Amino acid sequence: MIHISRQDIESLGITPEQCCEWVTESFKAKYESQLPPKTSIHLRDKDFFNTMPCLLPEEYDRFSVKIVSRIIGTYPAVKSNLLLFRSSTGELLAHIDADWITAMRTGAVAALATETFKNTRARIYSFMGLGIVGHATMKCLATKIDKADSLIRLLRYKDHTERFMEEFAYTGLEFEVCESIDSLIDGSDVVISCISHTDDILCADETSFKPGVTVIPVHTRGFQNCDLFFDKVFGDDTGHIEGFRYFSKFRKFEEFSNVLIGKSPGRESDEERILSYNIGLGLHDAFFAERIYRMIVANG
Repeated sequence: MIHISRQDIESLGITPEQCCEWVTESFKAKYESQLPPKTSIHLRDKDFFNTMPCLLPEEYDRFSVKIVSRIIGTYPAVKSNLLLFRSSTGELLAHIDADWITAMRTGAVAALATETFKNTRARIYSFMGLGIVGHATMKCLATKIDKADSLIRLLRYKDHTERFMEEFAYTGLEFEVCESIDSLIDGSDVVISCISHTDDILCADETSFKPGVTVIPVHTRGFQNCDLFFDKVFGDDTGHIEGFRYFSKFRKFEEFSNVLIGKSPGRESDEERILSYNIGLGLHDAFFAERIYRMIVANG
């Protein structure tokens, strides 16, 4: 058994493009994998421990379990560790610091959802929540959009907007800072929220969500009103989402994997309003861990 640290992973030079390829491939393997819904144990206030097991298809010979904690007041607030096993023998292969995996697979899924569900005329991409996952999402999204004809709106928060724009100056993207959530969303083609916690509806005015908008609440918070009037809702796993308050009132629901393997059409017009709820799959964690383990072993 080996320990793989975040530094070990970062030394591999894994690109955002690779991360997007890995989440696409893992989504397509979903129905050949065993993927029970995550279990969650809540502590005081909003703190929790989640346990996320996954058995990859037989040809991978891998089983993993990731444990994620969120303890408010710590940094980062969300921490994760993963155990990777050889499924045919039960041998524990690696203990992996999974913080990098969690951030990058989450960002890659959000970027893939943007690419898959945005309308064909999409130009304005709006971000709120510019922390670790927001940065990871921007890294992946920057590889998928037309940099010459895209505007990135950012919701102002302390000095995060300036630091965010400075970090991504290399992309050549145009940035705009918004002072309110309503102005951020109004007229946007894609809204990506990486805010990790809120008990409030972030934008109650339905008219702010123009026809054709795609909303991606990375941490599922703040857009429950959209559940009731958006044309389609997509999610990474039914078991993760069927407990949502308004699940039975979704106009149409489908799993993201079925879109990627061609069983569902996804977006069918540039006027549809689409929600993409991707709670986070142990499937992606297992797939990333398998690839990283293979690279580490190959490097000796």
